[in-house]
Amino acid sequence: MACDPDTLKDVALFELLDQDELAVLAAQVERKEFAPPQRIYKMGDPGDKAYVMVAGKVRLTTIDEDQQEVILSEPEAGELFGLASMLEETPHQTTASVVEPTICIEIDRHDLATLIQAKPHAGLDLLTVLGRHVHATQNLVRSRATRNVNEIIEEETTFGERLADSVARFGGSWAFIISFLVVLVIYTWINVSLGGRAWDQYPFILLNLFLSMLAAIQAPVIMMSQNRQDAKDRLRGEMDYEVNRRSQMGIQDLARRLEHLSDQVDDLAEQMRNNRVPVTTAGKTN
Repeated sequence: MACDPDTLKDVALFELLDQDELAVLAAQVERKEFAPPQRIYKMGDPGDKAYVMVAGKVRLTTIDEDQQEVILSEPEAGELFGLASMLEETPHQTTASVVEPTICIEIDRHDLATLIQAKPHAGLDLLTVLGRHVHATQNLVRSRATRNVNEIIEEETTFGERLADSVARFGGSWAFIISFLVVLVIYTWINVSLGGRAWDQYPFILLNLFLSMLAAIQAPVIMMSQNRQDAKDRLRGEMDYEVNRRSQMGIQDLARRLEHLSDQVDDLAEQMRNNRVPVTTAGKTN
């Protein structure tokens, strides 16, 4: 079924194409309708086609290392899915399942090749958009890698946890030891000096009661702070692992994409040279 060029205008990949280029592409692609619980493609299928969401709802899922299904995204209208596999001519890495009646536009490499042959400059527009997406991915990886774990932890800290950290921090400092020692010396000196009029005569039973109460309160507060410190260390370890894993996957993906983009640039340059030769020859003949 034919496609309306105005529908392609809302697709991010084709945002730089002019009306004539959109018309050429619209004449090549096909409009497809899907109904649940149909699968548009499944993981491992040949990645010879990509799809543009027009209406409906599609869920993209994959299988993680623990063989659990993970939902990656639900493309909105105008978004492409399956593009990377189509460009690289590799099997799909995800499964696209139809959640509700859906209308998509089906695109393959032949459609893009026909567009580039008819409108060579359209290839540059497509590469420009892909370059923007590569830069956006790099910036996303960079921002995640440089994110301050301490700031994330502080955002989630409650008042009680901050109070426990403050008590533990002060209780384990020289300022606490010296000030507490000064208070004890002054307390005992005053009671010894007053003799029989002292409110807490030797062996300072009231002072022992206060010290016991202080230790009973301070110990669980310090344990609360230690438990939170353990949680911090565990979170830092998990985030370091996630950053390293994502960085590795991102670098591998970017390397594949850059290699593919280099091949596309070479193909585009070759096609532009081939299209330019007949025009030059005709000019010389005339």
